[in-house]
Amino acid sequence: MDYEQLDRALNDRFGGTAPERKVLCREIRDLVDAGIAADDRGVELTVEEILTHLSDAPEGTDLIEKWNWWMGALDIAYGGYERFTIQFVSEENDIYR
Repeated sequence: MDYEQLDRALNDRFGGTAPERKVLCREIRDLVDAGIAADDRGVELTVEEILTHLSDAPEGTDLIEKWNWWMGALDIAYGGYERFTIQFVSEENDIYR
C-alpha cells in the first residue's frame, strides 16, 4: 500500500490534522502488516476500501472516530481489532496510542 497516497486520500475525503492522519496511517500499516484483516475478510486492504469503510461511519464523526468505529465493527465480527484503535493524539508532540 502506498501510504503517501493514503494520507492524501484521507485528507481529501475526510480532512483531519496532519498528526491525526500520520497516526492513522501508522495504525493502518500495523493492521496491514499483521495480516489479520486479509485473513479474516479474504481480501487485501486497499486505499479505496479503507475510504469506503470510513465513509460508512456515523455522520458527524471525525477521522479518528471513523477509524475506531470501523475497528469496533471488525472486532465484533472477528475479534482482535481493538489493539488497532486510536486512543489519544497529541498534535504538539506527535504522541499517539
